[in-house]
Amino acid sequence: MKPVKLTIEDLFDVPSAVIYGPDKLKTIKYISIDSRKIRPNTLFIAIKGNRFDGHNFVKDAVKNGAAAIVINKTRLNQFNNVSTPIITVKDTKRALGDIAKIWRKKLSTKIIGITGSSGKTTVKEMLAQILSEKYIVNKTEANNNNHIGVPLTILNTNEKHQVLVAELGTNHFGEIPYTANILSPDYSLITNIGDSHLEFLNTKNGVWKEKSFLFEETIDNGGKVFLNYDDPIIKAKHSSEGKKTSYGFTGKVDVKGEIKTYTEEGKPLIHITYKKKNYEFTLPIYGEQSAKNFLAACTVALVMGLSIEQIKSAVRKLKASSGRLDVQRYKNFILIDDTYNANPDSTKAAIELVGKIKSFRRKILFLGDMLELGKSSTRHHQSLNNVIIKTGIDEVYTTGSNMNHLHKTIDKKNVLTRHFTKRDVLKSYLKKMNLNDSVILVKGSRGMRMEEFVSEIKNKSMS
Repeated sequence: MKPVKLTIEDLFDVPSAVIYGPDKLKTIKYISIDSRKIRPNTLFIAIKGNRFDGHNFVKDAVKNGAAAIVINKTRLNQFNNVSTPIITVKDTKRALGDIAKIWRKKLSTKIIGITGSSGKTTVKEMLAQILSEKYIVNKTEANNNNHIGVPLTILNTNEKHQVLVAELGTNHFGEIPYTANILSPDYSLITNIGDSHLEFLNTKNGVWKEKSFLFEETIDNGGKVFLNYDDPIIKAKHSSEGKKTSYGFTGKVDVKGEIKTYTEEGKPLIHITYKKKNYEFTLPIYGEQSAKNFLAACTVALVMGLSIEQIKSAVRKLKASSGRLDVQRYKNFILIDDTYNANPDSTKAAIELVGKIKSFRRKILFLGDMLELGKSSTRHHQSLNNVIIKTGIDEVYTTGSNMNHLHKTIDKKNVLTRHFTKRDVLKSYLKKMNLNDSVILVKGSRGMRMEEFVSEIKNKSMS
């Protein structure tokens, strides 16, 4: 296979680029924004972030053997003594994207783009695991799904990778158009359109308007889109143009799912029909949302030619990502760590999972604020009361100013509830609680740091 690399001609194609010392410039095989991760033939791009400015580490990158440096043109006079080739640009963040776009055009890798209001990271992980049964797969690491992370994911993909599974995130208009254009996907999937990031995207239609750019980019490239027909907005608003495969648990779709039953611990048995053939999988992960995520990943895998034997082999290896419906069983209780993030749909799904687990009697929730919901925040927090009552939750402990609206709404005749304005008071209360015979959910938005309460609960299991 021909190695992917950048030549001096490629670098001259970067908008606004001026190259100082071009005669010394070697072929570029690697790109890094971390001066500690420099290998031979590495291009170091100095990015200014929230905590660090890469320009402060240019000399470290040179010392570690960088083949060339990309800096903002306004900083050139700071590096007069640097003999390594320097490339100045108007904006290094934008240059990172421009370079990634050039790199992407050199790849023969099949690229899958995934976005959505919830479940996108889980679908990415599931799909990468399944496809690894047949292909050499690269994927988005951690949560590197923004205007910096997407270009880096592409730049970390090379000629050895047959498939890249890339996640795209957004909370402002314009982010998906930017990253999707760089990614230029062959396949794309939007998990769902929910009430996430409404502070900036305003409504579900705003969420669709932003995320649908991924579909548009894929169709423009002659690629295929995967349509979740259980989502009313995706079903109603997707373009009739281009190649597509539909999936869902209801209606007429190309790939049909059905949850046959749940185990006592809440693990779903899912039945899938594709091209008039029927398949069954017992998932090693929990809840209805996991079944929905699996159907999405399985649909892509089937279209990409994986056999049922390969998919079943991958299913046995599936496990929850840390902080995402991560069900942990202890001697006297079950803990569901869903603390990575929260929006109304994912929170309701997590509460419903608590009700499906029959191993222990008591049902307990520790809930922190769902953030970035804008003017509809109060309503969305109050609406959780319906699923709490329907699911038969026994105890609800809340923290955060928004969750106080839920606390005030809950029918206190049927549910024991208490609100904590101070985190340390909740921690102290938690330390004294008897959690025996319980299924416990801890959930909240990332900014609420609900994982700290997960740690307290785990400490109790060892006491």
